[in-house]
Amino acid sequence: MDRIPEIALDWHRAGKGAALCTVVQTWGSAPRRVGSQLVVSGLGEIQGSVSGGCVEGAVIVEALEALEDGRHRLLEFGVSDDDAFAVGLACGGTIRVLVEPVGKVLPEDVLAELVAARAARQAVAVVADLEDGSRRIVHDGYADRFRMDRSGFEEEEQVFVTIHNPPLRMLIVGAVHIAQALVPIARVAGYDPVLIDPRETFGSQERFPGETIVNEWPDEGVRAFGLDARTALVLLTHDPKLDDAALAEALRSDVFYIGALGSTRTHGKRVERLTEAGFSEAGIARIHGPVGLDIGAANPGEIAVSIMAEITRVLRQGA
Repeated sequence: MDRIPEIALDWHRAGKGAALCTVVQTWGSAPRRVGSQLVVSGLGEIQGSVSGGCVEGAVIVEALEALEDGRHRLLEFGVSDDDAFAVGLACGGTIRVLVEPVGKVLPEDVLAELVAARAARQAVAVVADLEDGSRRIVHDGYADRFRMDRSGFEEEEQVFVTIHNPPLRMLIVGAVHIAQALVPIARVAGYDPVLIDPRETFGSQERFPGETIVNEWPDEGVRAFGLDARTALVLLTHDPKLDDAALAEALRSDVFYIGALGSTRTHGKRVERLTEAGFSEAGIARIHGPVGLDIGAANPGEIAVSIMAEITRVLRQGA
């Protein structure tokens, strides 16, 4: 997760001044997606990006002027094909950027509330009314925007909603051969993977160099990292001693995806055990078992692809 709001708050409180610049609309092959942010200090320092380098210079000038007069700016830039090619893009486009001086336009308390929510892994949105000048934090509403990580305009371009979701996280129980293929795919897809396996021979740095590995029993491991609406849980051991306790924790939580390895017969037995343990039919139905989309996967790499595809479908389509 980028730290642009946090940096903006730090610079403002340090007396440097800070202007938050947000991509609010794009057309064509725009370099950065809507919601991307850049922060500019009164000293000309910058962090983040709104265009990958195409229009940053002009945005910085406007941000410094906004810090002087205390007014927001709604800028529009056309990025030519030549300028886009210079920064590694195939073709250009058009972007609009909202510039908000912290304090005079974006209240410090609103920014501080946003920073606190991000630290607590809470999904929040900043709602900016460009007509009446108000800024507020909301935790509810905008369900489609939260699900799709999609910032954008509402109400005929008068209200802009910036979505701030916690980073996606994938808890993988069972440091097996499928996990060795799944972890790098998860990283490419934007997840922070965590491996949980009490068997140190399996869950080792030698097999998963540089990864976060928890050598605890799965129920303890998932509790340690937390189970929230931005977390996917994948169980790869098909061993009830390891899987069932973690499943119980997940079914009591808001995780958006639960998947468990095993045949249809294995999953049937899993359903029986969870039913006997008192879980409802609707709750147990949240488990995707056998895990992954049915694409005829025949080896660990293909199974990992099928798992990642199913997780993506659930995240983006809700089914």
